[in-house]
Amino acid sequence: RTDTFNTAVTYQFYHSLALLLIGGLMFKIPHRFMHYAAWSHIAGIILFSGSLYTLCLTHNTKWGVITPLGGVLFIVGWVFLSIAVSKSI
Repeated sequence: RTDTFNTAVTYQFYHSLALLLIGGLMFKIPHRFMHYAAWSHIAGIILFSGSLYTLCLTHNTKWGVITPLGGVLFIVGWVFLSIAVSKSI
């Protein structure tokens, strides 16, 4: 379970940094897709890392079903960020 926990921590760390980046860019690029990107990353952290943390604590593998939804939200967040940046250029 240590590998699972480390995966959750790693993804939470990098996507928290992405949230800081998005927050900083919001001052330069006040586009609605920036807000969508931020909320997608927040939801992704909660679902992806949260489900892995819960899986580690409860040893109930049913929580693993939620993890891919968080991964999809991470991807959606990066797509929204890319759209917002490309529209500002």
